[in-house]
Amino acid sequence: MTALKTGMELEPLALPPISRATLALFAGGSGDHNPIHIDLDVARSAGLDDVFAHGMLSMAYLARLITDNVPVERLRSYSVRFVAITPVLAEPTCKGRVVSVDEVEGERRARLELSIALADGTQTIVGEAVVAL
Repeated sequence: MTALKTGMELEPLALPPISRATLALFAGGSGDHNPIHIDLDVARSAGLDDVFAHGMLSMAYLARLITDNVPVERLRSYSVRFVAITPVLAEPTCKGRVVSVDEVEGERRARLELSIALADGTQTIVGEAVVAL
C-alpha cells in the first residue's frame, strides 16, 4: 500500500472492454436483471442502439480502484454520480486523486476524487471516497 498524500494520482485501473457476457454475469451475481442491460430488443424499444452496463458494475470497478490502494476496512464513505452510460464494448478507465488529508474524529483521513472515463473521453461516473490512513 502506498502512502496517500494530497495531490497524488492513484494508478489508473484500465478495464477490458465491457462484453455482453460481463453484463450477464453481473446481472446474475448482483440480482439486477433489468432487461435494458441484457436484452437488445428491450434496449431498442427504449430508443437505444444497444444494451449498456449496469451503473453498479461501474461503481464496483471504481471501488476496486479504492481497495487496490487502501484496505476495505479503512473505507469511511463512498459516493458517486452517474453522468453517462457505459455502452457494450466500451473500455472504462478508473481514476482517482487525493484532494486532501485531514485529521477527522481523531483519525487521519484522505478524501479521494474519483472518476471513470471511456477511451473516447466520455466521463461516466464522478464521485468521492474518504479513507482512513
